[in-house]
Amino acid sequence: MQVSLVKIGNSRGVRLPKRVIEAAGLKDELDLEVRDGAVIVRNAQAARSGWAQAAAACHAAGEDDLRDWDAAADDGDWS
Repeated sequence: MQVSLVKIGNSRGVRLPKRVIEAAGLKDELDLEVRDGAVIVRNAQAARSGWAQAAAACHAAGEDDLRDWDAAADDGDWS
């Protein structure tokens, strides 16, 4: 399917047909990526998407201790 770039203020845009939006399941917020001369459009991920899985993986690997929180920092003389 070919579409044209249209002028939108100082930018340019692409109008996506409704059937393309529905077929791709696109929402209002999108992520754009340029790869190998192509523009890839996908639904935006939540800001903290995947954090719970990463925390669980750290816990499983025993990497979730907070041993440095009580350590005094030597930032030099501030006086």
